[in-house]
Amino acid sequence: MKKMTAAVVQTAPVLFDTPATLAHAEARMAEAAAQGAQLVVFPEAFVGGYPKGADFHIFVGARTPEGRREFQKYHEAAVALHGPEIAQLAKAAARHRLYVCMGIIERDGGTLYCTAVYLGPDGQLLGHHRKLMPTALERILWGYGDGSTLQAVDTPWGKLGAVICWENYMPAMRMAMYQQRVALYCAPTADDRPTWVASMQHVAMEGRCFVLSACQHLRRSQLPMDALHSRLPEDEDTVLMRGGSCIVSPLGKVLAAPVYDQDALLTAELDLSDIPQGQFDFDPVGHYARPDVFQLAVNTAPQRAVHAAQGASTVFAPPPQD
Repeated sequence: MKKMTAAVVQTAPVLFDTPATLAHAEARMAEAAAQGAQLVVFPEAFVGGYPKGADFHIFVGARTPEGRREFQKYHEAAVALHGPEIAQLAKAAARHRLYVCMGIIERDGGTLYCTAVYLGPDGQLLGHHRKLMPTALERILWGYGDGSTLQAVDTPWGKLGAVICWENYMPAMRMAMYQQRVALYCAPTADDRPTWVASMQHVAMEGRCFVLSACQHLRRSQLPMDALHSRLPEDEDTVLMRGGSCIVSPLGKVLAAPVYDQDALLTAELDLSDIPQGQFDFDPVGHYARPDVFQLAVNTAPQRAVHAAQGASTVFAPPPQD
């Protein structure tokens, strides 16, 4: 299949109201399918929310009861990887015959992860990726992912993978994705700066792949002020994330131009023959690589806090998720 239609969603969730967010996501899936999309990409932390401006009352050496209560609410809004919320979204993907890359806040015991899940048109969870390196103060909220979730998934148009927000500034991680021959490179993000689109063009040209980046359009009025302390201005019209979502071709052409300061659904027709045409003169893990000089080793083993000692009769397994 040489051509397909892809969409990126630019909107905000309903923070601390996961059922309302799921309904919002399903409506955007339906809208994308009505426009002929076969793949839809949602922003980083769409289900569960990106609490822009929140500090959870934390400072070096101490936490506060107020901050703990705010984190509890955030924890409750998160979803388990194999929980009913993801199952609901997977059914919606099947209903509309869509592949979906959805940014979620994943709850696993007492730890939250910034995760991208891949849903298939058969209603199945195809895979997931946990953000390897939360950025700056995100580290007080989210755990670190590991190499076990770097695996891209198959689609009729080639491999689909996700690199979340500033992970895209990690050269080694990009190479790990290129090595899998990712054709549909999803970049869910919270970065709305003007430099982001240029970065996405660079990734597309470097990887000779299609890049689909989705960012939220979030205003201060969409943060529940009674539930979450924020350091940002309280004017309800203050734009916290202005969007800037885009779709870029393997030769860096912007196929769906960024839109700012409003909700949007951007679509583009992708001609997959553009990938081998682009690789004619540059293949970062093929004829343009120099493995005799540079090599990358990737640890894809799950990293667990507890392992059974060698020879022990009991094998520790990960605890069941919420």
